[in-house]
Amino acid sequence: MTLFARISAFRLACLPCLCCALLSFATASAQVPIPETPAGKTLAFFFEAFNNADKAKLETYVKQYDSKNTAENWLGFESQTGGFTLLSIESSAPDAITFRVKGRSDNITAFGSMKLSSIDPPKVKSFSIRALPPGVTVENVAMDAALRQKTIEAISKRLTEYYVYPDVAAKMNEAIEQHAKHGDYDNMTDGTEFAEVLSHDLREVSHDKHLFVGYNPFKSPPEKEDHGPRKPSPEELARWRSDLEHQNCSFSKVEILPRNIGYVKFGEFPSPEFCGGTVAAAMGFVAHTDAVIFDMRENHGGDPSMVQLVVSYLFDEPTHINDLLNRHDNETRQYWTLPYVQGPRLTGKPVFVLTSGETFSGAEEFTYDLQTQKRATIVGEVTGGGAHPMNGMSAGDHFMIGVPVGRPVNPITKTDWEGKGITPDLKVPAAEALEAAQKLAIEKLDKK
Repeated sequence: MTLFARISAFRLACLPCLCCALLSFATASAQVPIPETPAGKTLAFFFEAFNNADKAKLETYVKQYDSKNTAENWLGFESQTGGFTLLSIESSAPDAITFRVKGRSDNITAFGSMKLSSIDPPKVKSFSIRALPPGVTVENVAMDAALRQKTIEAISKRLTEYYVYPDVAAKMNEAIEQHAKHGDYDNMTDGTEFAEVLSHDLREVSHDKHLFVGYNPFKSPPEKEDHGPRKPSPEELARWRSDLEHQNCSFSKVEILPRNIGYVKFGEFPSPEFCGGTVAAAMGFVAHTDAVIFDMRENHGGDPSMVQLVVSYLFDEPTHINDLLNRHDNETRQYWTLPYVQGPRLTGKPVFVLTSGETFSGAEEFTYDLQTQKRATIVGEVTGGGAHPMNGMSAGDHFMIGVPVGRPVNPITKTDWEGKGITPDLKVPAAEALEAAQKLAIEKLDKK
């Protein structure tokens, strides 16, 4: 995934109900009332659980209201944002609510939308919280037949030109055109819902977990039609850098476990341009341990160049770890371990990688690179099965599409893990993976 395509993995307009009682949502300086509608009560319950990082309450929220998400994902999002300060309620209806929030730690303003599929009992149909670029104006977009058709045409064009498998792109385009002809999209007036349904229909054909359609409640920056992904502006780059620095580049734990076993946990592979120094600090901290455990159980991927950097700390000889084929450019980029890394390498130490069903994309590449090179023992669950690198592209004024543009080819297996995931060397439930890896590490150290 490119830097520009970094999007939160988490996923309207009627006049407020003036006769409703109101719920109070505490902010740093005031109280913003939330309408006591089914949608408002659901949102208030979510905020209470999310802002307190209350895992038990988030599990209740997911079970009761929003089974498409997980408590673990929301906790990961909370760690990035620090929770939210509610700035305003933008619109409210019994089954829908829109709002603005600001991250308490990252200070990023975002626009949120929640829509229910039923109000008795309340069930979440769609829920998005999208960062607002500086200076944009949220628009009340009229989702009519013309905009729906324009979006479908833009998506079809992107898939035809860029999707990794042209034959699959053609099948996806045919599928959504047939849905449109049958009137399946005719009653959709909510942009978030339309984007989610398009994502579902495209994935029904491709089964590609990297592929998605997103909705923006603001007009996307202009983009030349013949140029694929838009390059981020200097202001966007500065914002991402600040965001990453505030999150410590997603490194949440680096510690020494009993028996001098190093433990490193991080949630993504950010650009080494921004986070190379953080990697060097983490690797330096565990440089003198006797074994190292990398926790990928909540890592959802990122920049292949960062995967290359971290893997390079584990080899002392030049090693060919991966190739990436780009269909549009007809290019293949080889990835070898780097000849230089900052600080000492961790060669000669037993390495263990923890996985779960949430381990995805770049985190899977890291795991696969080490497994195929027999450099690590993989402990945990079969991973998510997303191998294709993805670029985010505009799909008209208010929509974007994440297009998988290439595929990895491992130099040893000559294939990848798309659709099937990576099978651990030792299968255990994700919650038990750390304990199991520690036990294996101690057994291996005792044999020395």
